[in-house]
Amino acid sequence: MRSLAFALSLLTVLPVKAAAPDARAAAGALRWAPAVGALLGAAAGGVLLGLAALGVPALVAGLLTVGFLALATRGMHVDGLADTADGLGCYGPPERALAVMRDGGAGPFGVVTLLVVLGAQAAALATLAGTGMTAVAAVALACATGRAGFTWVARRGVPAARPGGLGALVAGTQPWWVAAGWWTALAAAGLALGPRAAVGVLLAAALVIALSRHTSRRFAGMTGDVLGAVNELATAAALVALAT
Repeated sequence: MRSLAFALSLLTVLPVKAAAPDARAAAGALRWAPAVGALLGAAAGGVLLGLAALGVPALVAGLLTVGFLALATRGMHVDGLADTADGLGCYGPPERALAVMRDGGAGPFGVVTLLVVLGAQAAALATLAGTGMTAVAAVALACATGRAGFTWVARRGVPAARPGGLGALVAGTQPWWVAAGWWTALAAAGLALGPRAAVGVLLAAALVIALSRHTSRRFAGMTGDVLGAVNELATAAALVALAT
């Protein structure tokens, strides 16, 4: 329960009191992350349906729902996506890429990546807006899938790229089978929404595996920014599959 409280306080804006994090609590929080994602996704699905019921145009409703998710997570994952894109887009050794990521501003690679990934999420949500309560389940599944990738990025054998921060706290703490177990469970649950939902979960998993492999080489390890990046990319992949 300590890990769940930490997951809620870290990954959402909910006013949950949690003790000062240590490596054990942080590692447990990553394993709870998909459940927290499902909670956020269900809330976002409710926002999407509410906007649609008010007659808000579908694409506008999708964009506002993406904004809701960003606010509900303090923009942490969106910031990680932009920083990771800028780090991957620069030249030089890992130290140079990490310095770019620490800069705080969004460069051209980060801006374009945000436009494409968040735009894809919004367009997919716009399509789901007309599906009634199915939209709530679909968005919950997509958000859970996005956060299931956390445990793969922090799997054993991948060191922290730099000292300090969430990345250093959770790096190398997760057995590989935790992510595999979450992806399998989510794909099975997705079958209730149709085979494309299960395919979306597996596509998201493949993207996470590929990005984690590339970033661990480029940055000489993992960072907290990569956690945010895999979340946004995997969520987008799952939403697009669900909306297709």
